[in-house]
Amino acid sequence: MCKALNPNSFKDKRKGSVVLCIMDGVALGKYEEGDAVKAAHTEILDYAMQNWPGTRLKAHGTSVGLPSDSDMGNSEVGHNAMGCGRVFMQGAKLVNNSIESGSILEGEVWKRLVSNVKRTDGAMHFIGLLSDGNVHSHIEHLRTLVLGAKSAAVSRVRVHGLLDGRDVGETSALDYFTPFEEFLSAESGESFDARFASGGGRMNITMDRYDANWSMVERGWKTHVLGEGDIFRTATEAIVALRKRTGMIDQDLPPFIVVGENGKSAGPILDGDSVVLFNFRGDRAIELSKAFEGGADFDKFDRVRIPRVEYAGMMEYDGDAHIPTQYLVSPPSIDCTMAEYLVASGVKQFSISETQKFGHVTYFWNGNRTGYYDKSLEEYFEIKSDIIPFEQRPAMKCAEIADKVIEVIDNGEFDLIKLNFPNGDMVGHTGNFQATLASIEVMDIQIGRIRDAVERTGGILILTADHGNSDDMFERNKKGEVVFREDGRPKPKTSHSLNPVPFLLYDPLYNGEYSTEFRKNLGISSVASTCINLLGYQAPENYDEGIIAF
Repeated sequence: MCKALNPNSFKDKRKGSVVLCIMDGVALGKYEEGDAVKAAHTEILDYAMQNWPGTRLKAHGTSVGLPSDSDMGNSEVGHNAMGCGRVFMQGAKLVNNSIESGSILEGEVWKRLVSNVKRTDGAMHFIGLLSDGNVHSHIEHLRTLVLGAKSAAVSRVRVHGLLDGRDVGETSALDYFTPFEEFLSAESGESFDARFASGGGRMNITMDRYDANWSMVERGWKTHVLGEGDIFRTATEAIVALRKRTGMIDQDLPPFIVVGENGKSAGPILDGDSVVLFNFRGDRAIELSKAFEGGADFDKFDRVRIPRVEYAGMMEYDGDAHIPTQYLVSPPSIDCTMAEYLVASGVKQFSISETQKFGHVTYFWNGNRTGYYDKSLEEYFEIKSDIIPFEQRPAMKCAEIADKVIEVIDNGEFDLIKLNFPNGDMVGHTGNFQATLASIEVMDIQIGRIRDAVERTGGILILTADHGNSDDMFERNKKGEVVFREDGRPKPKTSHSLNPVPFLLYDPLYNGEYSTEFRKNLGISSVASTCINLLGYQAPENYDEGIIAF
């Protein structure tokens, strides 16, 4: 249990709430071209940048627990860092370390997966995102597992690859699938048969999150497990043909099946097989895990056939619900989060977003923990997201989030209010510059409304972000020059950026209680100590230092 926090000199200096507004995917870009944040008409944000005290925070790489500073940040690790006040080694780094030490292929779960298929003469299946984006997965992790299966004398491996186009280039799938197809063919021989069995775009099948759209998981189940769908000779052929047929970018491509000797799927998942979901990030891995492990009471869709398999995730995706029951690499052990400390101190907290980011201000913020610490002191409020391409509704639920936040500010019941506006990230991932620009403008209007509510109630407003995205939306070459399509338009970039994020403070009752020369060269993990300080408490000694000097 975390102990109650000690008060500081700022205790009871403000009667209103501290409001933490996370502008998801909004960073400080270094280029004019392709920066939807700079291009947008944002009177509120522009004024804040020029007139509010602020600084910039690191939100990628080692500052959020990733292996290197060439690794882009993401919403999962960003909210972990902000909510926990410290930097924990994250999924990609944990898996890398496990591979380097060899422990990933020496653990009891891996041995059980291997033993199962050798006993039943079944196949070892690997399902996951096939890219080097290093946000949900990494292709080299999969390569290690395939070679590990071969070394363990597994006779058949089947890969069910999901196209990325979101954490990497929007049409880069062939850069991963074709060489990996060649790798599988080269490793195959008389006693080892490895090949693709199925695939599809990550935003079309399998990788739903927060129960937003279970039909995605159902399509994935039909594709990976039942072996139903359009059949192609190879994964490469499928991607080329489906792009031509649909005009879609990688993340949206429909599912496909790779043909086997019998003219049907090369690898439906059958009784006696073993299955590994090789994604390490949890949010988009939980639902498929539930489908494999759910019993007779599973009611999200008709699974038709439920194979008796040994199933494991790359990591434990939900530490409270213990999903899945088996995993190859242990997740970080995160204790004493900011929310837990505040509950111990009797501080009332309100957390809100729409479905797409609701888990980030709750589950990830609380160190990958579901549920409340103390329901009498906390309220979680989810606004259901639309099930529609985000570029078609760039406002998303921005106004509805603001409506509820303003209501809560005016009621004065909660000491800390944290909210996430998903627009800059979710619309930014579509690669649609016009839609992203519009989404930033709508968000700016809502921030203005929240600012007004903070001013009339005597509170404090913090604007920050978890990582970049909408600030860097055009692909560039090594010289930093924009890459153009054949039609002369800039090639969209759909992945996150490496740019720092803003930290801006609006305190309408400021009277010299702290220095407005904020500390520099900090990461977003310092947001936790800062919020704790502004709520009137001393931050825990093991937390990263706050941004404001009192």
